[in-house]
Amino acid sequence: MPKPYPSEFRDDVVRVARSREPGVTIEQIATDFGVHPMTLTKWMRRAAVEEGAKPGVTRSEGAELREARKRIRLLEQEVEVLRRAAAYLSRANLPGKGRFYASCQVMRVRSSR
Repeated sequence: MPKPYPSEFRDDVVRVARSREPGVTIEQIATDFGVHPMTLTKWMRRAAVEEGAKPGVTRSEGAELREARKRIRLLEQEVEVLRRAAAYLSRANLPGKGRFYASCQVMRVRSSR
């Protein structure tokens, strides 16, 4: 599991990497701060997306999208339950014995006949 770094630390390292002197590599900065060079590269890419410099999904948009998908799944489940209930109850509207049978089934009551 990757080592969690505080967001302030990440922001500072990205700021230093962006304002580096000519000839200083990302690998050197990453080594100085004790992070893997690929980690620093990912932080820089993510920061560019967050600032709008590059296209992509920001963290807040990603969280909003996850919440929206979760809500959609829940609503789809509710629709399915209602669809099944409507199909079941539509059988209760049949003439004669069927209507009472379905009502008894819903109430979990048995006929005494």
